[in-house]
Amino acid sequence: MKLPDTDPNGFRGRFLREAAARTPFGAASGILRLLPDAVAVPEDADDVAALVRWAAETRTPLVPRGAGTGMPGGNVGGGVSVDLVSGFRGVEVDAAARRARIQPGITLAELNAAAAPHGLRFPVDPSSGARATLGGLIANNSAGSHSVRYGATRAWVESLELVLADGTRTATERGRAPEEPRLRAIVDRVRREILPHRARIEAKWPRVRKNSSGYAIREFLRSGDTVDLLVGSEGTLALVTGAVVRLDPVPAAHGLAVLEFTELERAGEAVQTVLRHDPSTCEILDRTFLDLVRDGGEDPGYPLRPGLEAILLVEMERDSVAEVEAALAGLRAAVEGLADRVVVSSDPAEQERLWHVRHAASPLIAAMAKGRVSMQFIEDGVVPVPRLPDYIRALRASLAGHGLQAVIFGHAGDGHLHVNPLVDVSAPGWQKRIEEMVYEIAEVVARLGGTMAGEHGDGRLRAPVLETVWGRETVGLFRRVKEAFDPAGILNPGVILPLPGQRPLDAIGPYPLPA
Repeated sequence: MKLPDTDPNGFRGRFLREAAARTPFGAASGILRLLPDAVAVPEDADDVAALVRWAAETRTPLVPRGAGTGMPGGNVGGGVSVDLVSGFRGVEVDAAARRARIQPGITLAELNAAAAPHGLRFPVDPSSGARATLGGLIANNSAGSHSVRYGATRAWVESLELVLADGTRTATERGRAPEEPRLRAIVDRVRREILPHRARIEAKWPRVRKNSSGYAIREFLRSGDTVDLLVGSEGTLALVTGAVVRLDPVPAAHGLAVLEFTELERAGEAVQTVLRHDPSTCEILDRTFLDLVRDGGEDPGYPLRPGLEAILLVEMERDSVAEVEAALAGLRAAVEGLADRVVVSSDPAEQERLWHVRHAASPLIAAMAKGRVSMQFIEDGVVPVPRLPDYIRALRASLAGHGLQAVIFGHAGDGHLHVNPLVDVSAPGWQKRIEEMVYEIAEVVARLGGTMAGEHGDGRLRAPVLETVWGRETVGLFRRVKEAFDPAGILNPGVILPLPGQRPLDAIGPYPLPA
């Protein structure tokens, strides 16, 4: 696209048109690369409003961006990349209320550092939390390994400060209808559009424990809160310039159980048993992961005997060591006959050693690449917990059928798996093959009753398979939501809802050929 000749009227921040200035910002998102036409660096929320008014008048696309840790391309695109970090670094902790007022540019680590002196934390914990911003967590409805107990970001957001697609500044709060006329009119329209379909939405909605795909119309209908609709909307409905989030006490004690399985079905059954014991994590390492670590030559900190199909890492958080030990003992008794072996510990140093097996694969994946590229293109699928073994088998079969080596791991307690394939980008037709796999796995996930995005969002990567997973009617309702909030389509176009002709890997690479 060609940018308008005039800069935003009333915009006080920096507006970077030069390629050299904008290249470091807004070009990458996971495996996708897309250079913006310009970068806007607003000073504050009023500046964002001025920018959006200009974009609405000139029909210029805006792509909100935080730290760039998002995986599926929700933070890259043509038009103007909007830096919501530099001018948005505020955080104020209200310890008595267990709340924090934040701006979108602070990282999760910075929020937790501010909350820690009060014995508090934000319990949602994506692995990128040292760099990921709160704006990104809100945009994607991010989760993490502790979501099995604490849920995803949506559950912890109390209010949002927004700039709408026409440049209106407004806010919305749980338990209260929007007061500002423009937002109230939009929300009323959305309610009128989707309320007649409530029974179908409830009947057809995937029965998964977490989801960051599509728009949260079911949650909005259940709660009536606009906050629920906007969290997870990936900057396609409004730009978030501030929020109030709830905090939770830091647990006093932790314990860990390692459960071994030589049969995949028993591992799946054990997950459902584990959930009845209120774990804070229930992570799965599949055979593909365990074989890599066992054969990698590095001490994983835990003896991985041959023949294992999977292990579960189950963490317990309680108010005392005695309560942790009681919880671990109850879990051990409950999985007797399902797990082949169980190791438990309430000692912090021993737990760290046991967790090491979970972290041992990353350097090994890099070492085994040998000219191949690690590509997370099917990295976020989630299915109902009872279908987890079926999903693992389908992933293994699809990877083998496409000749790809990969590791499978993830959040078993939520039926949520991450997949890390290695792709030979020197092989003819490699891009076509992995795109075929995106569609193939989307069909598997849909058949199993899940979605393609448990915690990372749809972005650009998964937008083209949205209809495969959700069906035409539900995607039609998503489009009505988008049209109500952003009738000109300037906010993050091509994210969540695809543009005509859009393909999953349109913006992939480029990747240099191996030497």
